[in-house]
Amino acid sequence: MKVKAKMKKDMAVVKLLAKHPMETGLRKDKKTDKVIPAKYIQELICKHGDKVVFEANFGRAVSKNPYVSFSFAGAKKGDALELSWADNTGETLVVDAVIK
Repeated sequence: MKVKAKMKKDMAVVKLLAKHPMETGLRKDKKTDKVIPAKYIQELICKHGDKVVFEANFGRAVSKNPYVSFSFAGAKKGDALELSWADNTGETLVVDAVIK
């Protein structure tokens, strides 16, 4: 996951690119003609300290490598963020970022 977090006036603006194949489970492999199993992010969470400041629930209709942007108040430069996602296969990823 690539994350950029910056302060703009009194708001923290977070932009992230979640690198994930986001397979629907409906496509077939052209070479084998077998269905490609579903694999997509179900939940994306951003925490500032112990507080959840952003949460998104995705389904299989979201495109590969989803881009998400959001903002929130109550942060300052140098604060830490913890971003995490979990997909439908149980795979997870946790990334830390610092607000610039």
